[in-house]
Amino acid sequence: MTPALEVSSLRKVYANGFEALKSIDLSVAQGDFFALLGPNGAGKSTTLGIVSGLVQKTSGAARIMGFDVNRELYEARRRLGVVPQEFNFNQFEKVQDIVTTQAGYFGLRAVDARERTAELLKALDLWDKREQPARMLSGGMKRRLMIARALVHRPEVLILDEPTAGVDIELRRSMWRFMQELNREGVTIVLTTHYLEEAEQLCRNIAIINQGDIIQSTSTRELLSTLHTETFVLDLTAPLQQVPQLPGYEVVQSASDGLEVTVEKGQDLNALFQVLSEHQVLVRSMRTKSNRLEELFVHLVQEGRA
Repeated sequence: MTPALEVSSLRKVYANGFEALKSIDLSVAQGDFFALLGPNGAGKSTTLGIVSGLVQKTSGAARIMGFDVNRELYEARRRLGVVPQEFNFNQFEKVQDIVTTQAGYFGLRAVDARERTAELLKALDLWDKREQPARMLSGGMKRRLMIARALVHRPEVLILDEPTAGVDIELRRSMWRFMQELNREGVTIVLTTHYLEEAEQLCRNIAIINQGDIIQSTSTRELLSTLHTETFVLDLTAPLQQVPQLPGYEVVQSASDGLEVTVEKGQDLNALFQVLSEHQVLVRSMRTKSNRLEELFVHLVQEGRA
């Protein structure tokens, strides 16, 4: 099957000699929910800019659903929706007009554009705001407006560049549900995000880019399986007089007067609780200290800089 998005030997060197991309290869299968992660300046935006036809590559190739983004830009662009990181619409234009105007660029008839706009604004809880100028929307609503605009022509591939940046937790999770439903309907989604729990929750496959190189590209499950330790925060039923020494475990006091316990991969949590019970430490609740993907991401990026 033709990949939904594919780049091969993709290289970008700017006029000042900075090599933003170092001949990278990347393939995203149709129907995938894919994360492209990396620190600031790693090459994410350059890659996506080339894929969407906004940045000129130095060499290599980029394709959307098999169509070359340089030689067959119109066919590639028809199959692609892009939600950029920055708001780039007319702030004084009405919400519904921003979406219907975008539909016109892809040749939708006026009646179809209005129907599709209404469908998307309702799905994204923007219908009540349709007559308002975009500048009256909150930051989260503006994000949703950009998603509606990107989807109006029913693209097969959707690029989301930091789609939940600056959005509160409740709205972020509602957007997660919308994106998951979109993916279930067959839309291939490529996500960049600094909220690494977002990638862990949503994405089946992940590539990590650093200093213009792809340093890891695999399934989320395979990547997480390489994690050797995990740290749990234990909230206790009563404060501790002193931190107990637990053989085989790394234990420190948490900021909430509980315990942080680091567990090696393969260690039995039941055995941990048995040891805690022997030390008269009673646990009220337990949670992971940090996102597992974040730990791996930091490790891989630091390793790449070494």
